[in-house]
Amino acid sequence: MAMKIRLARGGSKKRPHYAIVATDSRMPRDGRFIEKLGTYNPLLPKDSEERVKMDMTRVQHWLDQGAQPTDRVARFLEAAGARPKAERKNLKKGEPGKAAQERAAKKAERNAAPAEAASE
Repeated sequence: MAMKIRLARGGSKKRPHYAIVATDSRMPRDGRFIEKLGTYNPLLPKDSEERVKMDMTRVQHWLDQGAQPTDRVARFLEAAGARPKAERKNLKKGEPGKAAQERAAKKAERNAAPAEAASE
């Protein structure tokens, strides 16, 4: 059975509250889980102690059993010091799309043309 440590969403519309759970990876996001390991409340300030709460002994137990944390949970574990920091690269995320690059090139051409005419 492929185990995951992931977030299960709760709370009402526009007021999210997440449970950190150990579950079978085939189960739905908010479906059946094996054990609740903690909570995450994204509405609280980032420096709040109550924002992320985890039972680290149980989390470590599931990690030892082979459970794989999702990206977000892995970041929580890195912040808590339970996992080494992983190096992440997302080089394409900051680049504009094709249409925006074309618009920028056209704008640069238009701005360069009057500057060249003025200098002659």
